[in-house]
Amino acid sequence: MDKERVVITGMGVVSPLGSEVETFWSGLVSGESGVKPIESFDTEGYKTKIAGEVRDFEAAALLGAKEARKLDRFCQFALHAADQAMRQSGLDLERTDRERIGVYVGSGIGGIGTLMGQGEVLAGRGPGRVSPSLVPTMIANMAAALIGIRFGALGPSMAPITACSIGNTAIGEAFFHIEAGRSDVMIAGGTEAALHGISLASFSNATALSARNDDPRAASRPFDRDRDGFVMAEGAGILVLESLSHALNRGADILGEVIGYGASSDAYHMVATPEDGSGAARAMKLALKEAGVAPSEIDVISAHATSTVLGDRSETAAIKSVFGADAYRIPVTANKSMTGHMLGASGAVEAIALVKSLQTGLIPPTINLKNPDPLCDLDYTADEAREANLRIGISNSFGFGGHNSAIVLKRYE
Repeated sequence: MDKERVVITGMGVVSPLGSEVETFWSGLVSGESGVKPIESFDTEGYKTKIAGEVRDFEAAALLGAKEARKLDRFCQFALHAADQAMRQSGLDLERTDRERIGVYVGSGIGGIGTLMGQGEVLAGRGPGRVSPSLVPTMIANMAAALIGIRFGALGPSMAPITACSIGNTAIGEAFFHIEAGRSDVMIAGGTEAALHGISLASFSNATALSARNDDPRAASRPFDRDRDGFVMAEGAGILVLESLSHALNRGADILGEVIGYGASSDAYHMVATPEDGSGAARAMKLALKEAGVAPSEIDVISAHATSTVLGDRSETAAIKSVFGADAYRIPVTANKSMTGHMLGASGAVEAIALVKSLQTGLIPPTINLKNPDPLCDLDYTADEAREANLRIGISNSFGFGGHNSAIVLKRYE
């Protein structure tokens, strides 16, 4: 049986640079930063006081006041991004076999805001006042479930939990599902709303976060010698994937194509990655093999690039391992320099940015790269967006626990 080709027909974003795809993309290619002082809670006493908050999101206006009140913020983000993606896809649900529509959308942390809020209720008012809806509101699979409910998707539903590689994992596994002919349509991506005092404190106390509080725009600086950690952020990215035959039969506008996916495990450490980037390299090699393309055919790399010393160095080493001499030719972009690290949402949002790059021939810049780390010596598209003839790109996402994933996207031809 021939494999189905898998195309992208819809995309939706919630991010610190805007909560619509075009707003987000415009900010990204302009080199804007969504990193600012935290406004959602008091940061007195915290080492880190900055983050990539989503500031233009009015849940009640977008989802309706009644529904918004019932949902944790990570689910609110996911539903709005899914609404955008489905609207762009133009799918007529009344004329689509809903048993062949699936949802693969994950979250790394889920409803931590709801959990901590109800923890305060328990401590202050006793067990009788804890919400009976706490568990279904906070569990990490609820974004996928609610998207399925909203669109009547009766096919497979999954919430992959692979930490910060969730977006790529969801897209890649959905790609495999359609490629094998098991579904016609998959709604895939990641969502995260973990900006809370307890998570900020934990990451900060682990010395993982930048404390460049006096200059938030310059805090996220992948591959720069003076980087001092990542910047927490929040958001969601959702894509509609379809078999090419299904999309063509209904006359869909095709945005791009997924042609490869690879995943691997470091089997090394809870939070650290091997210095040689061997696990990341395996994921990229598998993705390229699945795509049937040689390393020399890749035109752009969207790096995971969180702005940590070890992470950036190991990813650079992995790129060199996979691409050899071509590693110095291929431009690399680090979206997190502008958005901060959206954790489980990052991979999907960065996949959307890569689709836009392949469509427009524009590579977003890596901002704040002023003094390159000597061990990070590739072409990171520093400071300004670049025009290029782009046909195929690869996007990397890696997560705590040693979860590595890479997807290969292609301009639709």
